[in-house]
Amino acid sequence: MADITELGIAGLRDGFRAGDFTAREAAEAFNAAVAGAKALNAFIIETPDHALAAADAADKARASGDLQPLSGVPLGIKDLFCTEGYQTTAASNMLAGFKPTYESTVTTKLFAAGAGMLGKLNLDQFAMGSSNETSAFGNVISPWRANDGSNAPLAPGGSSGGSSSAIAARIVPAATGTDTGGSIRQPAAFTGIAGIKPTYGRCSRFGIVAFASSLDQAGAMAQDVRDCAIMLEAMSGFDPKDSTSLDVAVPQWEAGLSADLKGKKVGIPKEYRVDNMPAEIDALWKQGIEWLRDAGAEIVDVSLPHTRYALPTYYIIAPAEASSNLARYDGVRYGLRELPDGANLQEMYAATRAAGFGPEVKRRILIGTYVLSAGFYDAYYTKAQKVRALIARDFEEAFQKVDVLLTPTAPSAAFALGEKSADPLEMYLNDVFTVPASLAGVPAMSVPAGLDAKGLPLGLQIIGRPLDEQGVLNAGLAIEQRAGFNARPQNWWAK
Repeated sequence: MADITELGIAGLRDGFRAGDFTAREAAEAFNAAVAGAKALNAFIIETPDHALAAADAADKARASGDLQPLSGVPLGIKDLFCTEGYQTTAASNMLAGFKPTYESTVTTKLFAAGAGMLGKLNLDQFAMGSSNETSAFGNVISPWRANDGSNAPLAPGGSSGGSSSAIAARIVPAATGTDTGGSIRQPAAFTGIAGIKPTYGRCSRFGIVAFASSLDQAGAMAQDVRDCAIMLEAMSGFDPKDSTSLDVAVPQWEAGLSADLKGKKVGIPKEYRVDNMPAEIDALWKQGIEWLRDAGAEIVDVSLPHTRYALPTYYIIAPAEASSNLARYDGVRYGLRELPDGANLQEMYAATRAAGFGPEVKRRILIGTYVLSAGFYDAYYTKAQKVRALIARDFEEAFQKVDVLLTPTAPSAAFALGEKSADPLEMYLNDVFTVPASLAGVPAMSVPAGLDAKGLPLGLQIIGRPLDEQGVLNAGLAIEQRAGFNARPQNWWAK
């Protein structure tokens, strides 16, 4: 039998059901892998007790013939999801030590489906970042290394960098992620795994620490497309506790998987050919087009004319919503409280927020407060919302002609930690291909498709119609099968 920790969700589920191993054996193997990979700093806390308890329940369920969809499968949980009795920090000092007394809807669904929790995964602070360098608990390190001899620690992407690093290193079979502007797809591309952001409203936001409420969306990150389908199916569904939750049925995405794209049309948006795009990204995109053509799809050129405005629009709307959401952390009602001797109320607010928030969070709160201020609200925030509507309309018109869109996921492979942290604008450009789908609220996923000249993973992005996660998954499967991506990082972290 292969090493249990090499298995993804489907392999664990099927192997456990076939009696190849017990759920406890699987949980113990992954607990050991997590404990032995501290060099990655992928976890903020480890929860081996939770994984073992779920495993023991799964073993009993197998004996009684009462298995759930994820029985025998332990998962990593991004530390943005509230987990009852287990610390939830959003990677910020503001929430250090906070143990929720309730469970997020997504983790409630996953645990009810039989999954266990291996631990809470590190992330960019309050999910603000593209490299996992803004966490108050230290940088997450990608398990990958460039083959150019530099040996520099690489960014695992952000904000779901703990999730992507842990999956790529095979210390968790799959993990939850959240995506506000690309925080599932970009780290998936950087680390050679698959990740899907479903339609806005598919997964409940209840119990997820808020960043930008009109954009935040939970999703699945895993080794491959099938595992994403299985996990997303367990996470999704209507939740009356979230006013933006969609009251629609959850399809059986795994059962519906098909790489046959005959009769489907794939759009290629010309505006995604940005200036100075690396030749190897462009070449991979062209290869992806040929793979989908080989799968039976018709390739159609389309235009999304307002794409060029997506990034500045996002970086007005998201900080504006963040400045509003994070106003609750004032030292009175939530989180940390700093009360210097003799301080009045305003001074307590200032001391608390200065101590609790990191530099990137402060930067976005300041931007958001500025664009929402009385003198500039219409000039920035109102105008950005109008442009967002135009961006969404571009997608609606494109999807009248095609079934899915194919683009690169990120404008580069993973970069070295610290390489871009001094220039926020350069860092924000990492999201240039992922932000438009977030603004439009449509489903999108990244699948690993190749390596760059330095031997680092590159991803392709599929964007679909609202609620057509099946179409996205199927196109992703077609690419996955043809790309045959099986590259793996060398296990340096366990030495």
